[in-house]
Amino acid sequence: MIRIDDAIQSALKESGVREGTCLIWVPHTTAAVTVNENADPSVVRDILAATGRAFPESDRFEHMEGNSDSHVKSSLFGPSLTLIVTGGKPLLGTWQSVYFCEFDGPRKRSFFVKVTGDG
Repeated sequence: MIRIDDAIQSALKESGVREGTCLIWVPHTTAAVTVNENADPSVVRDILAATGRAFPESDRFEHMEGNSDSHVKSSLFGPSLTLIVTGGKPLLGTWQSVYFCEFDGPRKRSFFVKVTGDG
């Protein structure tokens, strides 16, 4: 799980949008995006540990690549987020950050940011 707040803020600045929405999209089947706490790094470790326990790597899956647990985790978290933009910044709580999650890595991955609204 990697914080991507800076990349989102850069896209917002480049867009010039002050009020609107920001869509973050991940075009990979074993990756996702989520919003969660940024103050205590143990939260990220706990999330990864809990999803690992709930959906462990296993040879009981039928998918021949052996990464079905990663596909399940990606589906649970989701490939997109929509954030409200106000004052040229994403509307997040004090302790919130946006995280890019890769469940089958490390791999070279990307995400896209689309900003819409008024300048």
